[in-house]
Amino acid sequence: MIQRLLFLLLVGIGLSLSSLTAQNQDTTIYKIAEEMPRFPGCENPDSSLQARKKCADQRLLEYVYSRMIYPVEAQQQNIEGTVVITFVVEKDGSLSQGSIARDLGGGTGQAALQLLSYMEREGVRWIPGRQNGQVVRTQINLPVKFKLQEPLPYTLVKGDTIHVAFDKALDFTGGAEALQQFLASKLSYPAAMKDSCRMGQVDIKALVYADNSVRILDMTDYNDLGFDFWYEAANAVTSTAGKWIPARYGDAAVNASIDISLSFEPTAEACKPILAKYTEAVGLVDEGSALLTAEKYEEGIAKLSAALAMFPRDGKFLLLRGQAYLDTSKLAEACADLRLARYITLVDWYDSIIALCK
Repeated sequence: MIQRLLFLLLVGIGLSLSSLTAQNQDTTIYKIAEEMPRFPGCENPDSSLQARKKCADQRLLEYVYSRMIYPVEAQQQNIEGTVVITFVVEKDGSLSQGSIARDLGGGTGQAALQLLSYMEREGVRWIPGRQNGQVVRTQINLPVKFKLQEPLPYTLVKGDTIHVAFDKALDFTGGAEALQQFLASKLSYPAAMKDSCRMGQVDIKALVYADNSVRILDMTDYNDLGFDFWYEAANAVTSTAGKWIPARYGDAAVNASIDISLSFEPTAEACKPILAKYTEAVGLVDEGSALLTAEKYEEGIAKLSAALAMFPRDGKFLLLRGQAYLDTSKLAEACADLRLARYITLVDWYDSIIALCK
């Protein structure tokens, strides 16, 4: 009798283990589960399941729209609407089998699907679904809405509101020619550098406030001229304060930015030969730029190369030729020019390209 009971007990245990093993090895993907998966971060044990789901949905919404990038192509084509991606939440909360269930085109489907890659890289683990009290693999359909926003008429730069849309644009009293004449009268070649024969261009982005005051926002030194030249350039530009006709938006005067280019040329007698050489190089660059605009790339690059043979560390020349090399798919040549231009000028315009360089 004891042996029979022991046999039945062992059989019962064996059946229970077999049932548990079958449950653990269940690979069914449920489209609907009694308890659907949830985005993490809302698992307060004192809250109801309904409250946890509502919180998780809000967290997921915040996550999606803090990381989603609206593709430029879709914006240019005015593509709006809802993309649907589908994926499986595995039993351990990881995600698999991501795909696009509904696409709008213009790169929107891939942009939405990219969200799953972000979750994987950031170690996001969902709360898995449950069926009959057991953790199960569950399919999720996630709608992602793409909605173009009406562009604001202004932007914020370093704490200042700068308008980008106007009813009347910023102007200098007397017009563009008067501005150039005024800047020429104020721009001085640094006295301490008069025998250095240094020359080149400094670009300044200036902010003209509604009250007619002026502040320097940014400065680009294409020839590594240095502080003495920066000071003179900034001084010339800020001297324009009070001489502007401020931009207007609606009935109000508003802040607006303007880009100003300033050229430094040495006046010392000993510098005249190098100045003549630089003038020749600038002429070659102008010719090369015209050829590039006409899509005559080989001829245009040849002109730029001739100018760079004379002034191999001119940042602007390097940037122009680097862009021309990019346009002709010569990445190695472009990288060489853009790296050196980055070192000289500190501009970060091509950092994403430089990152691809070997």
